[in-house]
Amino acid sequence: MSNVLQQLAEILEQRKLESADKSYVASLYAKGTNTILKKIGEEAAETIIAAKDGDKQQIIYETADLWFHCMVLLAEQNLSPDDVLNELQRRFDLSGLDEKAQRTQK
Repeated sequence: MSNVLQQLAEILEQRKLESADKSYVASLYAKGTNTILKKIGEEAAETIIAAKDGDKQQIIYETADLWFHCMVLLAEQNLSPDDVLNELQRRFDLSGLDEKAQRTQK
């Protein structure tokens, strides 16, 4: 995992112990999964709009927000960015069509 992802994952874990009135992330945890999911949806929509507009700097900014909130969700669910990276690694030698077919068979 990149150092940035590792550092962020550690900070997000620490925020679980913080007061919701002193930490944005702690406030998301306190509000629960639905609030985190709404933020992910909002950031995904903003990323889509930035891409539609062709604004490269805004795409980077909004994608960072999207990844951040996805990482908040992972931490809230007691998952790690490594869990996602391991899944991506598993798919390297697998056709996307084959991988999708395997998911539908489960």
